[in-house]
Amino acid sequence: MTNLAFDIAADGDDATTRPPEARPIPRITIQAFCDTPEIAGTIETAAMDRRMSRAHVKVHTGGINAATEFYRSAPTPNLIIVETQMEVDDLIVALDSLAEVCDAGTKVMVVGHSNDVRLYRELLKRGVSEYLVAPIEVMSVITVISGIYHEPGTEKLGQVYAFIGAKGGVGSSTVAHNVAWTMARLIGSDVILADLDLPFGTAGLDFNLDPAQGIAEAVFGADRLDEVLLDRLLAKCEDHLSLLAAPAALDKAYDFGEDAFDQVLEIVQGNVPTVVLDLPHQWTAWVRKTLIAADEVVITAVPDLANLRNAKSIVDLLKQARPNDTPPKLILNQVGVPKRPEIKPDDFAAALQITPIATIPFEPLLFGTAANNGQMIAEASAKTVISDAFTDIAQVVSGRKELKKARRRGLDLAPLLQRFKSKPKAKAKAKKAS
Repeated sequence: MTNLAFDIAADGDDATTRPPEARPIPRITIQAFCDTPEIAGTIETAAMDRRMSRAHVKVHTGGINAATEFYRSAPTPNLIIVETQMEVDDLIVALDSLAEVCDAGTKVMVVGHSNDVRLYRELLKRGVSEYLVAPIEVMSVITVISGIYHEPGTEKLGQVYAFIGAKGGVGSSTVAHNVAWTMARLIGSDVILADLDLPFGTAGLDFNLDPAQGIAEAVFGADRLDEVLLDRLLAKCEDHLSLLAAPAALDKAYDFGEDAFDQVLEIVQGNVPTVVLDLPHQWTAWVRKTLIAADEVVITAVPDLANLRNAKSIVDLLKQARPNDTPPKLILNQVGVPKRPEIKPDDFAAALQITPIATIPFEPLLFGTAANNGQMIAEASAKTVISDAFTDIAQVVSGRKELKKARRRGLDLAPLLQRFKSKPKAKAKAKKAS
C-alpha cells in the first residue's frame, strides 16, 4: 500500500476555522473526483485563484470508486482529491483499494460529509493528507493544499507588494521606494526593491546608486539565475534593503512576454521575506499578471478625474481577478496643488469604495530636494507629517497596523465617469445639429 503523508486537522477543526495563510501552490498536478456539483464547483473556483496558477487542476465526476477505476490504467497525479458520502466502513475499504493503484509519492485529500472522530483516526492510519468536512469554502481548499506542500518549519516565500500608479507622474515610484526603505528599517528584516520600469526607472537615482547590473540581467538571464547570481545583481542600499535596479537605458527594446518575470520573482521570493515591486505605468501582459499574482497591490493616484477613472478600472479588474483577496490599497498623493481643481479625497474614496491608507499633501520642495540629493523623505526631513505617513503606509501594507475606517459621506461621481462614455455621443449630436 502506498505510504501517503498525513497532516489531518484536529477534531472538528478544518481550514475554515483557522485564519487563511495560503501560499502559492507549487507546480503540481491535482485531480479531483467529486460526487456533488457543489464540491466540484468549489474546487474549480479554487483552481482559478492566483495562488493556484502554477498547478494543473482537473475535476472529474464520480467519487472515490471512479478514481480507483481511472488510475488502474493511468498514472496518478501529485495530489488526488476525492469526495465521498460513504459510511465509515465502506470508505475505509474504498481507500484501501485506491491506495493499491496510487504511485509512490501521491498524496490524497478526502472531502467527506461526516464529522466523525473514528473516521479521522482511520484516515490517520491510512496516511490521508487531509480531511475536510463538506460544505467547504474556496479558501479552505487553497489553504489546505498550501499546507500539504509547505511543511511546518520550512522557509516561507516572501510577501510581494506591488506598487503602481493610476496615471503616469503621480509619484508611485517615490512612494514604493520610501515604503521599501521604511519597511527595511521598521521591520528589521531583509527587503528587496525591484525597479521593473527598465527603460525609465528611477530607483537608482532615488538611492544615489549607479549599479552596473540589475533587473535586466536577471530577466534576460533567467535560465541561469540562481541565488549566487542574484546576490551579485543586488545593490546594497541599507543594512536590510537591497535594490534590483533598472538599467534606464534605451539601447534595446524591452518587449517581454507574460511569463518573463516569473523565474526572477520566484527566486527573489525564496531569498527574502519582503519584496517590493515598483511597476511602470503601462498595461502589458506581464504587468497584468504581476499585479494579479502579488500578495498586496498599492495604487497611487492624484485626485483628478483621469486618475479616478484609471484607478476604478484597476480596482474593478483586481476585484474580479482576485475574489479571494483583500481589495487593493489606495494612496492619494499630491493633494492640495494651488489653483488646481481637485476631487475631494472623501469623494474619490467613495467612488472607489476604498478608504485611502494615506493622503499625502503636495510638497514639491521636500520631494524635489530628496530626489535631487538621492535621499528618502525621512532622510531629507525626519520630523514631517509626510515621513510619518510613510511609516503608517509601511505598517498598514505589511499588516502590522490596521487601517481605521472612517465613515465617509461622499458625492456620487458616477455622472462624472459617465462623461467619458457620453462625450462621443454628444459630439455626434452637435455635428448632426449643425
